[in-house]
Amino acid sequence: MATATLSSSSSSSSGTVVSDRRGIPAAQFVEDVRIYLSNLGLDVQSALAFLQERLQQYKLVEMKLLAQQRDLQAKIPDIKKCLGIVATLQAKKDAATGEPLVADFEISEGIYSRARIEETESVCLWLGANVMLDYSCEEATALLQTNLDNAKASLEVLVADLQFLRDQVTITQVTIARVYNWDVHQRRVQLAGTSVESS
Repeated sequence: MATATLSSSSSSSSGTVVSDRRGIPAAQFVEDVRIYLSNLGLDVQSALAFLQERLQQYKLVEMKLLAQQRDLQAKIPDIKKCLGIVATLQAKKDAATGEPLVADFEISEGIYSRARIEETESVCLWLGANVMLDYSCEEATALLQTNLDNAKASLEVLVADLQFLRDQVTITQVTIARVYNWDVHQRRVQLAGTSVESS
């Protein structure tokens, strides 16, 4: 996972400890650029290169987390739909009317077929990797509900990770601007000092 490629700095220029979140290193808010540069032991150009690299790493992790979020957001409605179907089959079985359930189902995109479903004791669920297993309606409901709960919990964690990551991107961008502006200010002061000496 890309989060493992990010290395962490554990202290900021103000001396406070910066915490990580699930392998994503926290960015440092820089109050004093001179202290920040001396703590890192870098010159301005090296610090800017380091910060730009960190920003790119954050962006890469953000893209991967967004892809995971899209996958989960697509998976949750599918699980809910499956739960609804199993509940319908269970209700039909419990009603014991003796009439088959008639349903249209999608074979391929835009191609549907009609099926007559007799009372059934079990359903088959796709588990992935071309694996399908036969479950009783109760087991299928329990499994699907567990999967739904896990997917919702994972989505909540991903949303929190994305918010944390966006905060780190913002802090890193502000730090880049502060280091750059400090460097410009130092050059102007130095230039003003040399022009006063020469006159």
